[in-house]
Amino acid sequence: MVGPETESRRWAYVAVGCLMAVVGLAGGGMMAVLVAKVVGAVRGCTPDQETGAPCAWSTYWTWGARIGVVALPSLVIWRMRRGEKRVQLDVQQH
Repeated sequence: MVGPETESRRWAYVAVGCLMAVVGLAGGGMMAVLVAKVVGAVRGCTPDQETGAPCAWSTYWTWGARIGVVALPSLVIWRMRRGEKRVQLDVQQH
């Protein structure tokens, strides 16, 4: 049986996961473009004259965004659950 407290926690996980997925998508993509810029500089690839975009930035952005959209929500939800388990253990001990 699912109680109201468990149901509200589930929606909290969904809300935090969705928010962090958006943040992970953007953040992972931006960090990957920075990596593309460094790799391009090391390889001697000249950036686009008009925009300054590094070589193959879209490939790096795509992979960084994919990693970020999975990794950040997973990490945040794992930390949330870990904190809740600690609180439950503290309550049971007292």
